[in-house]
Amino acid sequence: MRVLVVEDERKIAGFIRQGLEEHGFAVEVCGNGDEAYTLATTRPYDTIILDIMLPGRDGLSILRGLRERKNTVPVILVTARTELNERLDGLNLGADDYLTKPFYVEELIARIHAVSRRVKDDQLGLLQVGDLTVDLMQRKVRRGEREVELTAREFGLLERLMRTPGRVFTRTQLLEHVWGYDFDPETNLVDVNIRRLRKKVDDESASPLIETVRGVGYRLRKAAPDGRADAR
Repeated sequence: MRVLVVEDERKIAGFIRQGLEEHGFAVEVCGNGDEAYTLATTRPYDTIILDIMLPGRDGLSILRGLRERKNTVPVILVTARTELNERLDGLNLGADDYLTKPFYVEELIARIHAVSRRVKDDQLGLLQVGDLTVDLMQRKVRRGEREVELTAREFGLLERLMRTPGRVFTRTQLLEHVWGYDFDPETNLVDVNIRRLRKKVDDESASPLIETVRGVGYRLRKAAPDGRADAR
C-alpha cells in the first residue's frame, strides 16, 4: 500500500515513516503543501496522511483541490489543534478521517486500514456497518438476514449516514444532500423520514444504529468489534 505523508515537522514525519514502513507500507514524505499537491495529483496513492498546518498550500486547501478534481483517494487529516470547527471543515470537504497530535502509530495504521476497506466497499457498491448492509448498485438493504424495504428518500438518508459512520449530520445538511432543492427551514421532512427509517432498520434489532444527537441532528453509530452498535 502506497502512502503519502504530508508533514513539515521532521521528527513527526520520521516517526510516521518508520512506523508505517515497519508494517510493510511504501511511504513517501513531503513537507511542503505546494509540492504535496503536485504529488497527490500526479501520482497514485492508496492513502494520504495530511497535516493541516503546512508551509505553502495548507492541508484543507489541498483536500479541497483534490475533491474538486474528483480525486477520491482516502485522506486522513492530522492536526495539533482540537477545535471542532476545523475538524468539521475537513470532514465536510471530504476527509475520510482525522487524528489529533500526539497519536500512536498503531492507531494511524488501524485508521488507514479502515478507510481503505471503506473505499473497496464503495468500489464494489457496498456499504456495511455491523450487520446492516446497503447494496448501492441494486439499491437493496439488509439487516442481518432480513431484507429492508425503503422509499427513495429513506434510502438516500441511510446511504448518507452510512458513508461516514459516527459523523453527526444536521437536519439542514441532510436536506441538502438528500432532497437537493430550496426547502423551508422549518420543515420536518428529515425527522419524519428518520422515524420511518429507524422503525424499518432498528426496531427488530437488539443493536440500534440510528442515533439522535440532541440539539444537533443524526448519526449512524459505528459498529463495535463484536458487530454491535458502538455507543461511544
